[in-house]
Amino acid sequence: MKTVFVTVGTTSFDELIDRVTSAEALQVLKTRGYERLVLQVGRGASLPAADSCALLRLEAFRFKDSIAEDMRQADLVISHAGAGSCLEALGAGKPLLVVVNDKLMNNHQLELARQLRTDNHLLYCTCSTLTETLRNMDLSVLQPFPPGQPKNFANFLDKALGVK
Repeated sequence: MKTVFVTVGTTSFDELIDRVTSAEALQVLKTRGYERLVLQVGRGASLPAADSCALLRLEAFRFKDSIAEDMRQADLVISHAGAGSCLEALGAGKPLLVVVNDKLMNNHQLELARQLRTDNHLLYCTCSTLTETLRNMDLSVLQPFPPGQPKNFANFLDKALGVK
């Protein structure tokens, strides 16, 4: 069953959950062949019920000890732009669409997403462009992130955030 896994990590990002479960986004996902939507909603107020979605099989939870199995089963991961969530999805070798929370102050998420996009490791958008991005995305352009090199990722983060 073709699956989309959405994660917000330990944060609250209701706007992403609300947008990805909107009728328009669900229709785009169905049109693209996805049948199942799994949501990790973190501390957010939104926790959609399984029966709230007629187009896709919907599952939602707040937290688990590990989301590795959810990522492994996913055909597409949609994530907030937290470094940990990005690294986990890229490490799992999954196509990744990062949704930057443009409402955060001093937002380093955009810098990280831009750099990873420049290197063709992921696609990114904001909540306001999510549906259009889902409609037009070409996952075939994505390149794997080199595995097992935490020092390279640390250096990459330093570069993306302008630390070094």
